[in-house]
Amino acid sequence: WCACSIKIFSQYNFFLQNSHRNCSFPITKVFRTFPAGKRQWGAMFERVGVGSFSGITYKKSGELARDKKARTIAVSVLFLDDTTHTFPLEKRAKGAELLDAVFRHLELSERDYFGLQFIHHQPGGDNVATWVNPNKSFKKQWQTVRGGDVNPSLCFKVKFFVTDPSRLQEEYTRYQFYLQIKRDILHGKLQCSLNTACLLASYTVQAELGDYSAVDHTPGYLSGLQLLAEQTEETEKRICELHKLHRGQLPADAEYNYLEHAKRLDMYGIDLHSAMDSDRNELQLGVSSNGLIVFQNGIRMNMFSWSKMVKLSFKRKDFFIQLRREIPESYDTLLGFSMKSHRNAKALWKSCVEHHSFFRLQRPHRSPRFLTLSLGSKFYYSGRTELQAVQESKQRSKVSKIFIRSPSKRILGSPLNGSESNGKSSSSIIMKNTRPHDNKVTSKQTTSIPRKAWEQQSDDDGFIEQLARSYDLKQFMYSENGQEDGHVVIHLKADEQGRFGFNVKGGADLKLPVLVSRVAPHTPADKSNPRIREGDQVIMINGYDISGLKHDQIVALIRASREYRGGELVLTIKPQANGDMVEEEPICLYVPENDSVNPQLEGDALFDQSLLLLSDGLASGALLAQYEQMYRKNPDLAITEAKKPENAAKNRYRDISPYDCTRVVLINSTSGDYINANYVNMEIPGGTVNRYIATQGPLSNTTTDFWRMVQQESSHLVVMLTTVMERGRPKCHQYWPLAGDTMDLAEGFSIQCKSESADETGSFVFRELYLCDTKTDEKRLIQHMQYLAWPDHGVPPDPNLFLQFTEKVRSARSTTLLQEIEASLRQVRLMDADAEENGVDICERKSATGIDDDSPDDIPPSTSVHQYISAANPPVIVHCSAGIGRTGVLILMDTALALMEQREPVYPLDIVQTMRDQRACMVQNAGQYRFVCECICAAYAKMAMESHQ
Repeated sequence: WCACSIKIFSQYNFFLQNSHRNCSFPITKVFRTFPAGKRQWGAMFERVGVGSFSGITYKKSGELARDKKARTIAVSVLFLDDTTHTFPLEKRAKGAELLDAVFRHLELSERDYFGLQFIHHQPGGDNVATWVNPNKSFKKQWQTVRGGDVNPSLCFKVKFFVTDPSRLQEEYTRYQFYLQIKRDILHGKLQCSLNTACLLASYTVQAELGDYSAVDHTPGYLSGLQLLAEQTEETEKRICELHKLHRGQLPADAEYNYLEHAKRLDMYGIDLHSAMDSDRNELQLGVSSNGLIVFQNGIRMNMFSWSKMVKLSFKRKDFFIQLRREIPESYDTLLGFSMKSHRNAKALWKSCVEHHSFFRLQRPHRSPRFLTLSLGSKFYYSGRTELQAVQESKQRSKVSKIFIRSPSKRILGSPLNGSESNGKSSSSIIMKNTRPHDNKVTSKQTTSIPRKAWEQQSDDDGFIEQLARSYDLKQFMYSENGQEDGHVVIHLKADEQGRFGFNVKGGADLKLPVLVSRVAPHTPADKSNPRIREGDQVIMINGYDISGLKHDQIVALIRASREYRGGELVLTIKPQANGDMVEEEPICLYVPENDSVNPQLEGDALFDQSLLLLSDGLASGALLAQYEQMYRKNPDLAITEAKKPENAAKNRYRDISPYDCTRVVLINSTSGDYINANYVNMEIPGGTVNRYIATQGPLSNTTTDFWRMVQQESSHLVVMLTTVMERGRPKCHQYWPLAGDTMDLAEGFSIQCKSESADETGSFVFRELYLCDTKTDEKRLIQHMQYLAWPDHGVPPDPNLFLQFTEKVRSARSTTLLQEIEASLRQVRLMDADAEENGVDICERKSATGIDDDSPDDIPPSTSVHQYISAANPPVIVHCSAGIGRTGVLILMDTALALMEQREPVYPLDIVQTMRDQRACMVQNAGQYRFVCECICAAYAKMAMESHQ
C-alpha cells in the first residue's frame, strides 16, 4: 500500500510542479476537491520523505528567468535604410503588437501606409510575399510561412503607395517613401526610362550632397555613389547636369520632387502577381489604387477599375473577376486567371481586398461580432482607409522630427567611401556606408530623450550626444569673437528651416584639414560677424577638437547642434590667409527676365523653342505634372441630353457623354436626334480649320444613326482606332459589311463594301465603302481607315507606325468635298455642252429635272450651323471605343503636324484643353499624353533631319 501510494503521490507532485504551464486555473484548486483529506495527504508525504505538501510550488529565480525567456521570441526587422533591429515578442502576441513596437522604434506617426512582410519559401523556388496580419497570432503566421526553430526575419516596407505625396503630412513619412522607391529602382523592381532614372538620381545627389559647387564637386564626384543599377560615365555626366538645376533645394524639397516624378512611373504603386490566361499565355496582374491591371510582356494590355468589378474570388489556384454588366449587354462577364498555386491566388485576392478597402472606401467594413456560418475566407481589412488616414494626419498636430538621412550605397574602392568593413568580407561590389548615426530619429516635443535607432545598445550615451552635451560642461578660454593665435570664435543660430548655411570638406579619413567649402547667401553663416568665408579652416566645434574625426562625424556633430543646443552652433575658425581677396566671378550668371534683355522670340526661333521645351518637359516630368492638373470635363458646359432616359441605351459607357453645346444633332433619324458625338474644331494659323467629329464606337442599335450622321455631315473619311473585340470584350459593333457585300440599314439606305486591303505590316486596314440613298439619289464614296495595333487604355508599341498612319489620314483628307463639287460641276458643264450641240434648250432641261431658278436660296431651318460649314469643309469622323482616349491622341497628333507644317509653335497642353472644351476627357490618361508628345518630338527630329539633308 505504501509503495503504491508513493507512486500515486509522486505523480501528483509532478502534476503540481508543471500545472502552471498546462492549466489555466490555480494549483490550489486541485485540492479543493479533497478538503477533508488534505492534511492527511500532506502528513503522509512527510512521513515517506516526499517533502512538505501545501499545494504551492516554489521555484528559484533562475528557473523563473529561464521560463520567461522561453516565452519570448526574437524578431529581426530589416528597415529601408538597411539597418536591422531585433524586437523581443511574446509567443502569444498578435501581429499588431509587433507593428506597434516597430512604429514606436521609428517614431512614425503616419503608420497606415506601411507594413511588415516576410517571404514564404515554397518548394520549387516559388515565393509568395505575405504581410503580417495584425489580428492573428504572430507565431502562427510565422509557422505557416517558415517552419523550424529559426528566428523570424521581416522587412519593413511601404504597403500602400500614396497617389499624391502632398497627402503625406510628415517629412519623415515622405522620407520613408523616398527610401522605398529608391530601393525598388536600384534593384530593378520599379522600371523607368534612363532619362527618368537620371532625373531621380539627381534629386538624390541634391538631398545628400547639397548644391552643386565646382570647387567641391570635381569631375567624377558621383563615381563613388551607387545611383543607378547600370551606372556609366555618360549617365554620371547627365546626372551632374541635372544636379546643377536643383540649386537651393533642401533635402526635404529634393525628396518631395523625387516622389512627384516617381508617382508618374507606369509601375508606381503596382503589386505584381504572375498568372496565365486560358490560352496558357504568361501574364502579370498588377493591383493598384485604381484597380487591377493586366500586363503581357511588360505591356499594359487592359485595366479593370474597382468601380467595374462586382465580385472577386478564388478557387484552388484560379482567380476570378466578375465585371459589372453594361447597359447594352445582356450577360455577365466572368474573367478567370490561373495562378501558380493556391497560396498565390489567395495572396492576390487579399491584395485586391486591401487595396480596394484602403483607396476606395470611406471606412473599412468591419466583420460582425458573431461570425455567421460561411464557407469562404474570414479575411477582411481591419486598418484605416486613406481618407481616414489623411483626415487624422491633418487633425493631429505636426511633430517636427530631426533625423539624419541615410546615404546612398557606395562602391568599394572609391575615395568617397570613408567607412570600414569591420573585418567582414563581402562578395558584393557594393556596400552600405556603416555609420552609427545614419538613422537618427528624434522628436522635438518629447520631454525625455528616448533611445534612438542609431545608438549603440548600451547604457552609455552615443558618441554624438557625448560631444553635444559636453559643450554644457566646458569653459571656453576664448571670449566671444575673441582671438588666440589668429583663431576666431563664431556663434551661429539655425534659421527656421534648421540650416546654418555652410558646407565643409575634409576630415581625418580623407587626410585633409576641415575647410568651409561653401557659404549660402542670406543664411546665418553669411550674416555672421565676422563672416564665415569659403576656405576658412574649422578647428573646433562646440569646444571639441575635431582634428581626429572623420568627415561624416563632423557633419553629424554640426547637425546635432540643432537639437542639443537649441539650434546654436559655436565654431572655432582659423580664417584663410587671403581674407580680403576679391571673390571670383560666379560660375552661373542669372539674367533677369526683362524684355529689354531677353526679347520675345518670333518665327522659327519660337517654333524651335517650343519643341525644345517639349523635349525638356518630357525628360524632367514637368509636362506630365501639368497634364494631370487639367480638368477632364469643363464644369461650365452642361450635359443633359445624354442623361435622358430615352438616350441612355445609346451610350456605350455611362460616364462618357457629349456636351450639349457641341453635340451632333441628327435631323433625318427616326430614332431621335441624339448620338454620342461632338464637333471638334482645331484652328490652324493661316485661316485653316481642321474639323473632326469625335464619337464612340457604334452600338448595334446606333449603327443606322452613325451612317445618318456621315451622310448629314457630308463626310467622306472615317477613322477607326479600335478592333471589334479586345480581350474578350466588345469594343465596337461591326457597322460595315464584308468585302463585296451590302448592309441594308433602312428602306433605300444601305452601305456597300467595294474593297478591303491591309498594309504590309498588318497594322492598318483600308476599305472603300459606298453610301447609297435611293430617296435622294445619293451615292458617295467613303474611305474607311482602321488602326489595329493599339491596345485599349494603352499606346501603340511602335511610334513610327502611328506616325505613318497619321500621315495617311492627312493625305486622305486632302480630297475634300470641294474637289468633288468641282468634279460634279465639270460634269454638268459637259452635259450642257452636249445638250447645246444636240439642240436641246438648257432651260427646258432644267424644267424637266425640276430645277427652278426662282427657288429661294434659303437653307431649311432644320439645318444646323455645323452643316453649313460641312458643305465646304467636311469633318473627319474619328472614333475608338469611348471616343476620347485614342481619338484624342490622333486629333492632337494631326493638329501638331499641321502646326509644324506652318512652322508655328506646338504646345500640346493647350491643344488638349481646346479639345476638352469641345468633348470631355479627350486624351484619356498620362500614358497616352506622353506617347503623343514623344511622337511630336520624333516628327520634329525627322523634319530637322530632312531640312538638313
